[in-house]
Amino acid sequence: MDKHIKTPITAETTKDLKAGDYVYITGTVYVARDAAHKRMIEALERGEDLPIDIKDASIYYMGPSPAREGRPIGSAGPTTASRMDKYAPVLLDLGQKAMIGKGKRTREVTEAIIRNQAVYFAVVGGAGALLSKCITKSEIVCYEDLGAEAIRIIEIENFPAIVVIDSEGNNLYETAVREFAVGKQEK
Repeated sequence: MDKHIKTPITAETTKDLKAGDYVYITGTVYVARDAAHKRMIEALERGEDLPIDIKDASIYYMGPSPAREGRPIGSAGPTTASRMDKYAPVLLDLGQKAMIGKGKRTREVTEAIIRNQAVYFAVVGGAGALLSKCITKSEIVCYEDLGAEAIRIIEIENFPAIVVIDSEGNNLYETAVREFAVGKQEK
């Protein structure tokens, strides 16, 4: 089912999302990859505040390419989400509600998604040029020295994604494989 949702994404929003739903996201999203995640966790370990407001935040795992003239951002394809798996549970426990990336997640991330009524969205790898057309604004907010891995804040409009892991822990990657196997046996 296609759903249109707006950020910030709250527990009320996530409870209505089911693995396999197609969504179009509009609003403000942070962009951060593994170097930025590592730095945020190190800041927390030193007793410092995070440089971004993590409550009900959505983080897109993406390393943008330079913007072409007249555009806010270049190609904006997803990064493999598992690179953030050792950091994600901490951020989810602090209030983050959504992650956007590609690929599978660990059991620990799934447990943190359930525990915090969060959600994991996937977007199609290789579609960065098309996804960038849904980004209307992009600005570095911290860790500028990390270059493409700096934390950005972006504005997105009708950004297409698929719910892969919902707030109940249902995982599209697992259910799709089971359904495929059953379908093959029935033939």
